[in-house]
Amino acid sequence: MTTTEQINPNTTQIDRLPTLEALRVINSEDRKVAEAIEQVLPAIAHAVDGIAERLQRGGRLFYTGTGTSGRLGVLDAAECPPTFGVSPDLVQGVIAGGYDACYKAVEASEDDREAGAKDLQARGFTANDCLVGIAASGRTPYTIGAVEYARQLGALTICIVCNENSALAAAAEIAIEPIVGPEVIAGSTRLKSGTAQKLALNMLSTMTMVRLGYVTGNRMTNLKTSNIKLRQRATGLVMAECDLDKTAAEAALEAAGWDLRVAIVMVKTNAAREAAEMALQNSNFIIARAISSLTNRDQ
Repeated sequence: MTTTEQINPNTTQIDRLPTLEALRVINSEDRKVAEAIEQVLPAIAHAVDGIAERLQRGGRLFYTGTGTSGRLGVLDAAECPPTFGVSPDLVQGVIAGGYDACYKAVEASEDDREAGAKDLQARGFTANDCLVGIAASGRTPYTIGAVEYARQLGALTICIVCNENSALAAAAEIAIEPIVGPEVIAGSTRLKSGTAQKLALNMLSTMTMVRLGYVTGNRMTNLKTSNIKLRQRATGLVMAECDLDKTAAEAALEAAGWDLRVAIVMVKTNAAREAAEMALQNSNFIIARAISSLTNRDQ
């Protein structure tokens, strides 16, 4: 029996405990997740560097999985465009059973080993791309099939799995294996295993985007100002990044059509909006690179 499927001796009475006491037990178990992630940071760093290198050469990042694991991959992929201002094609989540499986169970689809490869083929997956296979058990046929197919193509293959010595880890080039131990509720890998997967995915996507240049300092300077809250956030970012007061920051954003990236480039280079937009487009919307190109041009 895999570790994630074992009975947790610390939670056998959870159904009889008062609510607060039961929550303390869950919280105590959850603390073990961060410790498990700490043990696999070298593997996560290796994966980030590999993904960033592929994406810099025009590749894409794909997540694949079934059930909870697949949903977590879809979630992380969906967060990348609004957070980092990248194309929805750059990071994609592929889940067994299609997007309908995000809100209803399509669990039988996880047993189809060939379907994992077919779903990647339907997305135009190539050797230039990266694939992260996600499975708590590490034995899901759909995910293993996808990773095997991707590796045969020559793509970079990574897995996130919460058991040791799994078939999925053997199939992938880089194995991220946070061993969180038995779940609070036996068989519910949406708990500690899911949390570990989410933490690993957060690190993979965030640090990849940092390495690609979509973060300035520790500021999310490529966000899309699509609502009032995000416009307020953008104003604060321009104030901090360009050392402006609120009025001047709002004026810069207005002049840039409320494109945060354009506003920063305009302020830092004294360029017109059209020139800033062109520089960003030519630099794949990496702010530092756009600023450098305009600064060097004027010297």
